[in-house]
Amino acid sequence: MSVKITVIYDNPSDPATFEKQYAERHMSLAKKIPNVKRVELAKVFPKEDGSPTPAYRTADLYFDDYAAACAAVGTPEGQAYAGDALRLGTGGVKFLFSDIE
Repeated sequence: MSVKITVIYDNPSDPATFEKQYAERHMSLAKKIPNVKRVELAKVFPKEDGSPTPAYRTADLYFDDYAAACAAVGTPEGQAYAGDALRLGTGGVKFLFSDIE
């Protein structure tokens, strides 16, 4: 069973600052989490009328199984990433653990 942690970032209060900090620090924190097999980062397209969607960005962190994902979150590197996600996600942030079917 493969598992992923999906992080959903809602629209930030300051997109330019979000993007700067995301590029300079946050992406590298995700890649330092132990036992992460793959990191997939995405920016959500705005609606056709140009208005923002409920989500701004997503990050998917892939692990071999649920135990590995849970263990990784408890490491100093996992805690640094989660703390940074909460600080960075000024519009709100959600964490989802999913079983990949």
